[in-house]
Amino acid sequence: AVNRRKGKSITLWILRGLAAVAFLGAGGAKLAGAAPMVAMFARLGLGQWFRYVTGLIEVVGAIGVLIPRFSRYAALVLVAVMVGAIVSHLTVLGGTPPIPLFLIVGAIAWLSSDSE
Repeated sequence: AVNRRKGKSITLWILRGLAAVAFLGAGGAKLAGAAPMVAMFARLGLGQWFRYVTGLIEVVGAIGVLIPRFSRYAALVLVAVMVGAIVSHLTVLGGTPPIPLFLIVGAIAWLSSDSE
């Protein structure tokens, strides 16, 4: 039981680290106005304000997954963001939908517990 708990904890921290790096990068690029992000949100037709909102949610979520107390909630918010991103890729943007990120934050939400 102790080894299982330790393994779960290690797995969670690896997933949290991956998610934090990915979402800090993606959210930071959106907030910084990186040309590919500006172009992507222009193609979506929702306005650049939505790029800022999405970027902010991603950066806050990236920080949140690193805080065990908030990890599950941050991961659930990022799951919702990834659902939107996947739908956007499938319906408007084309290309490869970000399913790996969806799976990572889904696993964090599923494996996280308040008692960690």
